[in-house]
Amino acid sequence: MDHPSSSGGRDHGGEPRPYGTAPGEPRPRGTTPYEMSLVRAAQAGDRAALDALLTNCLPLVHRITARALDGHADTDDQVQEVMLHIVRGLPALREPDRFHSWAVAIAYRQIQQYRRRHRFARVRPGPEYEVAEPADPRADFADRSVAELVLADQRREVVRAARWLDAGDRRLLALWWEETAGVLTRGELAAALRLPRTHAAVRVQRMKERLQVSRLIVAGLSASPRCPGLAAAARGWDGQPSGLWRKRLARHVRDCRACASRREGLIPPERLLPGIAVLPVPVALLAWLDRLLGRPGTAPTGSTAELASHTVRNSWPRLLAGAGAATLLVLGALLLPGVRPESPDASPRVAPRAAPAPEGAVGGPSSSPSPAGGAELYVAPSGSDTRGDGSLAHPYATVGKAAGLVRPGQSIVLRGGTYRPAEPLVLDTDGTADAPITLTARRGERPVLDLSGVRDGEWAVIQRADHWTVRNLEVRGARDHAWVCDGCAHDVFDGLNVHHNGRSGLTLRGADTVGNTVVDSDFHDNRRANGHSTGLAIVFGGGDGNTVRRCRSWGNGGDGFDLGAFTGPVLLEGNWAYGNGDGFALGGGRTTVTAAHVARFNAAWDNEGYGFTDLGNRGPLTLERNSAYRNGIAGFRLADSTGTATGNAAWDDARATAPGPAVRSVGNTWDAAGPKVSLGDLLSDDPDEARGPRASDGSLPRTAFLRPRDPDVSVGAPMTP
Repeated sequence: MDHPSSSGGRDHGGEPRPYGTAPGEPRPRGTTPYEMSLVRAAQAGDRAALDALLTNCLPLVHRITARALDGHADTDDQVQEVMLHIVRGLPALREPDRFHSWAVAIAYRQIQQYRRRHRFARVRPGPEYEVAEPADPRADFADRSVAELVLADQRREVVRAARWLDAGDRRLLALWWEETAGVLTRGELAAALRLPRTHAAVRVQRMKERLQVSRLIVAGLSASPRCPGLAAAARGWDGQPSGLWRKRLARHVRDCRACASRREGLIPPERLLPGIAVLPVPVALLAWLDRLLGRPGTAPTGSTAELASHTVRNSWPRLLAGAGAATLLVLGALLLPGVRPESPDASPRVAPRAAPAPEGAVGGPSSSPSPAGGAELYVAPSGSDTRGDGSLAHPYATVGKAAGLVRPGQSIVLRGGTYRPAEPLVLDTDGTADAPITLTARRGERPVLDLSGVRDGEWAVIQRADHWTVRNLEVRGARDHAWVCDGCAHDVFDGLNVHHNGRSGLTLRGADTVGNTVVDSDFHDNRRANGHSTGLAIVFGGGDGNTVRRCRSWGNGGDGFDLGAFTGPVLLEGNWAYGNGDGFALGGGRTTVTAAHVARFNAAWDNEGYGFTDLGNRGPLTLERNSAYRNGIAGFRLADSTGTATGNAAWDDARATAPGPAVRSVGNTWDAAGPKVSLGDLLSDDPDEARGPRASDGSLPRTAFLRPRDPDVSVGAPMTP
């Protein structure tokens, strides 16, 4: 939330404090006039100004990094990397009034890049029911930061709840923490995220909601006796907090009256966080900064002679002339000719290459391999994750390697062949609207993701990333759910062939499932013994703008297309479902749902149950020009819906369609005044053509199946691409 402009008092300097802060706490600010003058002076070569600027900036960089990296042992190294990036980019900073937000943005990007390179394991606090006050105050950023909260129970909840957040939410929490403490403004937070303020506000709100749900989970797991429903939902949990298990347990705590009732006692986190003790900068980091700046009393190493043959750009020679040897060693290496300074306006599409640093210099480049730097990262079964660089000549071997390095605007291109991951593949790097990320087959080649090596009980591909396009892949063999997009937004799945998996082929689920498109894809033969299996599912969540077009789903053990317990409206257009349990399950399920799904131009035939069923959905469904043929129970079940059905057709189902009393049924073949179109009036009642291969452009096969002979009869699905 934006801080109020009114003050609740004055600090020792006589300047107004924001409401609710205590004396000595940081004040909300952007780049102050004093800092702007330091930036200009440092750019002009004033060493003392650079000293003051970095000294003022270091505590903020350290707090953000330490909190976002969960107190990991590499925190100090990453703080040094951020500070070096700040030094490198300072000469090119054209707007001194942006220094504060620019520095925060650099810290945020470095944290993202570090996680992509290393994907380190979180600090493991032990089984949740055994967690008490942390024994080591350095073990977790939340533990260190809430030590002075007044309410012990609320402190414990926030500490433990933060561990349940995904890495992206923890990074955002670190920034928002600074905002609530009055150090960052909302504009600076948005700049760090590279988002408009309104979009940043939405991201913060979503993170806060997940934090609150996590607090409910923590409280529920700590209760004695534990809620039986929660205990059942947690069966199989290894005792370690994670974003995946948070999403699983959240369904219970939201729906359970006993667990949800604990929400009333939660103090909003923005009222808890401003009272945190400020994280002290470690002595080792302060000593490192002393060496970097060549302050008196330090023992810098190295020789200025090493840089004698180099020319340093701009006015920085005046700065270096008065600096210590360590300053020359590090700053000179960063600002040599040919090394591009980090610009605040640098494109996010390709990560900047690390500048060379002399052997033994503090904050030298990581030994981890870097992508080749082009727009495409190549992967091939014959490639190498250790020796490859992602180029066409030297591809990586695994999708996971490329997914950890990809940046917005880049593509992961898979060469033909079979990929067999042994662990779940995680896709969690967001693209942007202007620079989406693409995962695709190389033109003319056929990559196959064989997911049979991922153990049963685990989702084989876990996607939490927005603005991705996944195209032209074959996905098979998962023992459980093959591909789960959890809380995704603005993703496109195009030209997929997803088959012979366990619980589901492709599943979109969770809150904030917004604006996704599934198009020209096939989902078939996804079956699991003793269990319900689905071809394509959009379930257990909500969000607007999700669309499924020209897809086929057949031979699945359960529903072809399943919208169970999804509250946002989904558009199903021009899809075919055959040989499943039910063809199209339009919401409903075990919970009360009133979703306004739209189904038009779809066809369902030879399903064991219903062609189309509301499955208890009481919402205003819209069914327009859909066809049902030879289904085992009935073509349409609309007993609970309050919607409309117009221009639909049903032929030769086991039972005649009889929509419920709340449905407005007009112009359908079952209506008394509807069109009289019999099977004999169709061009074909043979589905063989419809079951054939897709065209070379990925479109559905052309067929005369279920099409009226009279072109002026507008009833049922058009069945044409």
